[in-house]
Amino acid sequence: MMTKRKTLASAAALIGASALVLTGCAESSDSSDSGDAAADRPVQIAVFNGWDEGIAASYLWEQILADKGYDVELTYADVAPVYAGLAGGDFDVVLDTWLPLTHADYMEEYGSDVEDLGAWNSEAKLTIAVNEDAPIDSLSELAENADLFNNEIVGIEPGSGLMRITGDDVVPGYGLDGMTLIESSTPAMLAELKAATDAGENIVVTLWRPHWAYNAFPIKDLEDPEGLLGDAEGIHTIAASTFATDFPEVHEWLSNFEMDSELLYSLEDAMFNQYDGDDYAPVVAEWITENQEWVDSLTS
Repeated sequence: MMTKRKTLASAAALIGASALVLTGCAESSDSSDSGDAAADRPVQIAVFNGWDEGIAASYLWEQILADKGYDVELTYADVAPVYAGLAGGDFDVVLDTWLPLTHADYMEEYGSDVEDLGAWNSEAKLTIAVNEDAPIDSLSELAENADLFNNEIVGIEPGSGLMRITGDDVVPGYGLDGMTLIESSTPAMLAELKAATDAGENIVVTLWRPHWAYNAFPIKDLEDPEGLLGDAEGIHTIAASTFATDFPEVHEWLSNFEMDSELLYSLEDAMFNQYDGDDYAPVVAEWITENQEWVDSLTS
């Protein structure tokens, strides 16, 4: 049986639905610090809609590169257009490719036209989460208790690897065909999660670690005894094939970039939990000041 799907229409869902070029491109008054021959144009960083670890890492590198004399443009886009853009040279880099599982299909399609700079975090994990006081602890218990969750699993962007794996593997694997997998956006899913936990109601959502939601809301992961969500993955930086030539210095820095989950949680928490707004630059600047020694080591 095909998984039933519907779209969650809300203002929050529309926020992440389409590509959006950020208006605040980073610029530095001292462009002489840059040693790259192609630094007369901005570094084009693509950012997946709704994937907060990638948003956090992208804003971090926007400020690091600006301090080093580079102009940077961040562009929000859905997953598929990002890989097509990297392969076609429209973007230089994306910092949020999950391998070997979540984005494997895209790498199979575009891998010969892009470059994998390696994993900067190796502790990523896809999850299905519920409210902390939900009466179940495992995905194997969800089917028989589906009515307690309104027979719905609240998902994110339909083009994401998480939704593909949930719909193609998790739903049939745990007999959840009677539930509706809602296609929405990450902001919409988080809005639903907040509303449900604030109201003391049961909810099932597609989620992943690392994510600031685990600090912000009383939630828990459902056990995955069949291992259908996969093992821990790496968060990789993927670059256009021309990136090493166009920006050799930045290419070297990003190839050596590593960030553990504790630091990532700290940055995400500052940007998305403690701060209520979308002008992240001052928040990231303050976080950099608090972690200056580590940040300086990324380009030393």
